[in-house]
Amino acid sequence: MKTRLLLLCILAALLAIVWRLHRPTPPDPRMVALAARATLYALPTPTPQRVVMTQVVVVTQVVTQVVVVTATPTPLERATPTPTATPFPSEAMAAPAAVEASTPAAAQASNAVEEDAAAARAATLSSGACPSISHHQYVAIPVAGGGLEHPPALHADLRLALRGYEPVDAARTLIDKDGPVDGDPPQLSALFARSDAPSFSQTYQVYDWNWGCGEHGCRGALLQTPGVTLAALHAQGGEPVFIPSRGRQIYASGYKALVLYADATHITLGYMREDSVANGYVVHLANLCVDPGLMALYAASDVAGRASLPTLREGEPIGVAALGDLLVAVRDRGTFLDPRSRLDWWQGK
Repeated sequence: MKTRLLLLCILAALLAIVWRLHRPTPPDPRMVALAARATLYALPTPTPQRVVMTQVVVVTQVVTQVVVVTATPTPLERATPTPTATPFPSEAMAAPAAVEASTPAAAQASNAVEEDAAAARAATLSSGACPSISHHQYVAIPVAGGGLEHPPALHADLRLALRGYEPVDAARTLIDKDGPVDGDPPQLSALFARSDAPSFSQTYQVYDWNWGCGEHGCRGALLQTPGVTLAALHAQGGEPVFIPSRGRQIYASGYKALVLYADATHITLGYMREDSVANGYVVHLANLCVDPGLMALYAASDVAGRASLPTLREGEPIGVAALGDLLVAVRDRGTFLDPRSRLDWWQGK
């Protein structure tokens, strides 16, 4: 009995020793406080950052834009286009003081400027060069049909210089022809203000154009029928040039012709509102100084998409004959005709 009791005591002592060996050691309160202070007050170490300096260069481009504002007119019976001034750029530079003269001194100065400008124009014409300043106003009207398949400068139906021409030995007088005559063809006698009989200095044949050759066509052979398709009219140096007259107007207020093409020395007039030569009369004029204002309005209309083109009345100058004799060709529905025909283009002469 005593032996069993002794064994139990020894076993209990061993269990106590094992339990004490495996019991976790309680944390030191001082260490706990220190850890807490470190957690609360310690700051994180800053992470090094790489700073990149970037220089930005801003390029500003100044663009000058010319805006041509054209009033959209109402139909023919009711609409009257409002004339819009179209000064050539050099005119604004040459006369920057467009201020109303409110004093006699200012009026005298303005008159002096006008006289100087007139003298300059006379000197320019006498030297054979074209004026660079326009003193006229022109308007553009909406086109009604047509449309170009080639750029105007590469369009041989608009730009006569692309076709070219050769002199021919033919009568330099008016001719009478057989066959029917239109009752209202353009009258070339209105090209100049004088009413004398026309005088031709040279006759020509225009080249045909092969539209199936290349992207914009190419020059063909000389047109043989009729025998003359271009004529040179004697012109007096510096005299104004006007559009050929016709009874039918294409727009209200007496507008008769549309400017289908214009550059410094050539102009193509269409006697319809279509942007085409296919369905009406067309007159080509060359070797003249086209009015700079008219040329500028045409250029602006062309850049804007040709929805509107300049239009002209009879008696409205389109340029001056300052380069020699005036070249003229006439077409009807695309066909070149003889410009010497008395019964067509020179009725009453």
